[in-house]
Amino acid sequence: MNAWTDIILVSLILTTFGLLGSSRLASGIRICAIQGVATGLLGFVGGDLTIRVAAISLAIIFLKGLTFPWLLSRALRESNTSHEVQPFVGYVASLLVGVLVLGLSFWADSRLPSLAHVASRLVVPVAFALLIAGLFLIVARKTAVNQVIGYLVLENGIYTFGFGVVREIPALVELGVLMDVFVAV
Repeated sequence: MNAWTDIILVSLILTTFGLLGSSRLASGIRICAIQGVATGLLGFVGGDLTIRVAAISLAIIFLKGLTFPWLLSRALRESNTSHEVQPFVGYVASLLVGVLVLGLSFWADSRLPSLAHVASRLVVPVAFALLIAGLFLIVARKTAVNQVIGYLVLENGIYTFGFGVVREIPALVELGVLMDVFVAV
């Protein structure tokens, strides 16, 4: 196990809880940017570092850590949107759902056959938790900015799984980067 990988994975979970409990859109955008950078850093510490992995990791850091937060902040400034989150599900209930999702993710991981080449034992449950929490954010929040943040969290779960489980970057992760570029345009 790599200690840096575990630190990044724990930071991904903590930022997800920060997003679930955040009442301001601007702070949610900043937390999402931190999560995007952490996701990109997984490529550098998660296993075999090749030029291809480094390029994709840098693209993820650039897109999810800089470009998307800047675009979301600009959209928030220029629109007449309330700067409050306006959830369908309250903040405390959202955090409880997040804890439940994390517990279910660890339970589901314990039921799966063990993978010999996983970067860390936390990769699969954290990836599952990010996927489900991203879906929850999309459904449980009213504003489009928050739904985009939920979509980015969902993608971070896909990237976490791809970087942590597959030794070479799969086409799924590369297509996800291309889809990010499409969303940015």
